[in-house]
Amino acid sequence: MKPAAIVYTSNTGHTEQYARMLGRRTGLPVFDMCESAKQLTRGTPVLYLGWLHASHVKGFQSAAKCFSVCAVCGVGLCDNGTMVDEVRKATLIPAETPLFILQGGIDRTKLKGLNMLLISMLTRGLASNKKRSEQEDRMLELLKKDASYVCEENLAEIIEWYEKTEQ
Repeated sequence: MKPAAIVYTSNTGHTEQYARMLGRRTGLPVFDMCESAKQLTRGTPVLYLGWLHASHVKGFQSAAKCFSVCAVCGVGLCDNGTMVDEVRKATLIPAETPLFILQGGIDRTKLKGLNMLLISMLTRGLASNKKRSEQEDRMLELLKKDASYVCEENLAEIIEWYEKTEQ
């Protein structure tokens, strides 16, 4: 089933950026999860984007209760396309629902409370590990410089899925 809209939940803005890029590329309307309930009818087919927190796609369960989720995009600190099995299992995303993982970024000025503490702990933990993988090195670099890796090229796989999906 082809989505009729894009719905997202964003914490620091990277997920919203991807949602708006996808909206421009697909022509689909884009809604924040909070406003989507007012704008869309229950059961509307949607493409859902949420930020990753401890391998969970934030807001997915709420979106799945309100809408027919055609595909899910998790936006986090990890490399594009990684952690798919872990995220699917942690978030309870059905096997038949396409799941895409996109690298977003970090903006410490928008983090609060526990999230700020967790990011600080993650940064210290990665920095102290002398046997980091290449992916961990890239994540540490991202964490240290409040970087954003949001770009249209990262959407290629999702755009391809969308174009192949039938009404």
